[in-house]
Amino acid sequence: MYLDHTGIAVRDMQEAITFYTTVLGGTLIREYSNPTPGVASNIAVIEFEDAHIELLTPTSPESPIARFLKQRGKGVHHIAYRVDDLDQAILEAKQRGITFLEDTYRQTPLGRRLIYMDPRHSHGVITELCDYPEN
Repeated sequence: MYLDHTGIAVRDMQEAITFYTTVLGGTLIREYSNPTPGVASNIAVIEFEDAHIELLTPTSPESPIARFLKQRGKGVHHIAYRVDDLDQAILEAKQRGITFLEDTYRQTPLGRRLIYMDPRHSHGVITELCDYPEN
């Protein structure tokens, strides 16, 4: 398992892209929307030499990103860890008593499978486990 990306909730996508590319020197490698109910977000992926971040803005008031922005404001939304096999990682974590937000299990339009742990296990940090089965 290793750090895959950090998700950052932002209110103004273009302003955030400008900051992370111009000031911090990242490269915008893709922008896409995920209209899936319960997700409803625009995502911009910014790549750095050995890491990347995902900037997240809601596309509906019901989006978890909209709720996050309302409750906590802009900032780090989640930390994602890449695993070799998501289903196996979930099974092993459950054997250790970890619970997941089961309704978050999904595959993104870009092929990443993911699920979020219940944040009570990770000291309030929203933690994503993910894999890329087609890569």
